[in-house]
Amino acid sequence: MKPRFIKPVITKNIGDDHVVADDEPLSPAARLFQSTELNCSIIIVLGSNSIIDVDAVKSGLMNSMVKHPRFSSLFVIDDKNGGQMSWRRTEVDIHKHVFALELDPNMELPDQFVEDYASNLTKTGLDPAKPLWELHVLNVKTSDANATAILKLHHSIGDGISIMSLFLASSRIASDLESLPSLPKPKRPTSFWNNCRGFWGILFTIWTVIMMVFNTFVDVMNFAATALFLKDTDTPLKGTSEKIGLSRKRMVHRIISLDDIKLVKSAMNTTINDVLLGITMAGLSRYLNGKYATRSYPNEMDQITGSKNGNHLPENIRFRSTLLYNLRPSTGIESLAEMMEKESKVRWGNLIGYVLLPITIALPDDPLDYVRKAKAIVDRKKFSFEALCTYSVGRFILDLFGLKQTAAVMYKTISNTTMSFSNVVGPREEISFYGHHLSYLAPSVYGQPQALTVHWQSYGEKMILVLTVDPDVIPDYNNLCTDFEASVKLIKDAVIQSKAAGTVQAKTGHKQD
Repeated sequence: MKPRFIKPVITKNIGDDHVVADDEPLSPAARLFQSTELNCSIIIVLGSNSIIDVDAVKSGLMNSMVKHPRFSSLFVIDDKNGGQMSWRRTEVDIHKHVFALELDPNMELPDQFVEDYASNLTKTGLDPAKPLWELHVLNVKTSDANATAILKLHHSIGDGISIMSLFLASSRIASDLESLPSLPKPKRPTSFWNNCRGFWGILFTIWTVIMMVFNTFVDVMNFAATALFLKDTDTPLKGTSEKIGLSRKRMVHRIISLDDIKLVKSAMNTTINDVLLGITMAGLSRYLNGKYATRSYPNEMDQITGSKNGNHLPENIRFRSTLLYNLRPSTGIESLAEMMEKESKVRWGNLIGYVLLPITIALPDDPLDYVRKAKAIVDRKKFSFEALCTYSVGRFILDLFGLKQTAAVMYKTISNTTMSFSNVVGPREEISFYGHHLSYLAPSVYGQPQALTVHWQSYGEKMILVLTVDPDVIPDYNNLCTDFEASVKLIKDAVIQSKAAGTVQAKTGHKQD
């Protein structure tokens, strides 16, 4: 099998100053993503309501995304300057980046074909002789779309916020092709300084500072312990192979109504992030309980009865997720021209810090306890500088010890956790991608040493659940998807019943935006 890590172009004709004017050094995070230990790529599956016009897509890409430096630059290494990694602008041959297969529109099992195709992309590398991205067009009808496009790019090009901002800046609202799509506007939080007036305000300020310092210290110590020795419990969801980051992955998605998520959010006075994390906890707990029931009941019929009626989860499961936290001050959509300016509020690249997120694995009597627990975890993380500290310490280690040692530390930290979790806010409206009305967006990432990645992506009135798994560790990944869907219904039904009984708000805290 061809290795996935990228062998860069080695430059030798650099000149006396060892620097080409157009070359731009890689950011610290981009350098880590180019290491063999953390070589990660992003895949975005785009469902189209119509057959995809390949020529129209090529023309649109050349007039928008290809103009961005990262999509028109080679990854190069200067061997005369200590192996410095840089981006070098080049001419883009769009025909070498966009691939369209001639497919039988009446093929059997088209959904399986698209899933297999995306899976095969995770075991092949990107060509280092051209910019590190490619688009594959599959004009075949599936359950959720009339055609599919799969965008694959290396994670060193940018993080989720950068890619999503550029993607949306290159799109238009499907119902108004003259307008850019928009992101949901978060409510402005109450100013911290408004709470600092008077005696009680001073006490509040002192207590807040104490909590921030204490939580940050605990989180940083936990991160350090994880990098050294602290491992998650071995469960049916945790990969243990050293080559798990290089193994072929499976990527599956489910489309859920965003209104169901908003119903729970409004009833429990929480955020959408809280609800999504609560659903994740519920889905993982439901799946693991079934797996442990299988071990307890070898007979198939006993398994069905036992998994429904009993709690078979071991006690004190340590189950954590790595969360990439956006450190940008703004996540709004800006025009492509503004995004390429140095003073743009949306800085391009990988401006992210790592957060270790504890995941509760349990079967509570009240399904809403999942959301309450998620809210408590998220609220506590808001009073911590963990992400900023991990970003700053990572840069310090990289500058002091170099790429190899830093990558080894991050690899050990991530491999000691069980999964990755992310949630990217998408457009409020459904969008047109170079004349094609998209029915869904399903992005994910692979290459990290974990067997499971859970990604939530909002899109119009839809919420898309995307699971990326190692099938050798989680062969029944469709069952895991089913457990997530069942958990959405379980929590939604519990909210409806609790609202009828008037008990929801009595158990929740203050309202969060």
